[in-house]
Amino acid sequence: MSEHNVDDERGAGQPVILVTGAGGQVGLEAVRALQGLGTIVAVDRNRVDLSQLDQVRTLVRETKPALIVNAAAYTAVDRAESEAQIAHVVNVEVPRVLAEEAARLDSLLIHYSTDYVFDGMKEGSYVEDDEPNPLNVYGRTKLAGEQAIAAVGGKHLVFRTSWVYGARGRNFMLTMLRLAKQEGAKISVVDDQIGAPTWSATIAALSAHVAARYCAGVDSPKWWSEQAGIYHLTAAGETSWYGFARAIFESMQREGVDVRPVSSADYPAPTRRPANSRLNCDKLFATFGVRAPDWRTALALCAREC
Repeated sequence: MSEHNVDDERGAGQPVILVTGAGGQVGLEAVRALQGLGTIVAVDRNRVDLSQLDQVRTLVRETKPALIVNAAAYTAVDRAESEAQIAHVVNVEVPRVLAEEAARLDSLLIHYSTDYVFDGMKEGSYVEDDEPNPLNVYGRTKLAGEQAIAAVGGKHLVFRTSWVYGARGRNFMLTMLRLAKQEGAKISVVDDQIGAPTWSATIAALSAHVAARYCAGVDSPKWWSEQAGIYHLTAAGETSWYGFARAIFESMQREGVDVRPVSSADYPAPTRRPANSRLNCDKLFATFGVRAPDWRTALALCAREC
């Protein structure tokens, strides 16, 4: 396989960057954060039907990207239990195809995964080498997607994140704000699941920092191949879903919202979720020199957009 040079036929200093899932909350922010690093080709479900893998292959072969940022995912955790096949296609087969095409081009693939690959039984924060044990279909398909990319090889970075929220898309924060608008609303939120709420713009910004390093060509192709693998990328700090809900209303200056803590047992969901979603992000800092801010700091910044 020939070495990849980002200043090749695509134009000096202008590598093509393909962003899939550009209509989702991480994809939207990624398109914004990657501006200036190259020629961005942003595609969403209106342009490419992810259930048609031939369309995915054709897209990559036509655009010939130096960098692929795959922000496309099936993230409906509860619905995935009854839609396992489509979840498998989007979360496993699409990443596999993108990895194969990236390897063929000797390009870099950045892909996003989740804390749900773990069962949440560990006492402390999870590191990348901890044994996965997903509790649900969503977690199993995301884990299988990681494994599919690893099996292909090539230059790839899998960023596991957690509790993603933002001013766009569908997420916990927007659900809380919607419920708070209902007159006399009493909101019950679980208080025994712990993790780090991570702003989609933070994920995009740190991804763009890594992408800038790649596009600048300051490291050898061999170095990028050696760094291939899984990295944890979440906000610093931790809280419960209840604590997150309280912080949302405080940041948005929504006073008088009746939020009550409940246990997972008292608030049964169709799908089991890990009680501990804390991820250790030291490897990301050691390799790329980036570290996310505390989740409260990021939430305050996000609040300015809402």
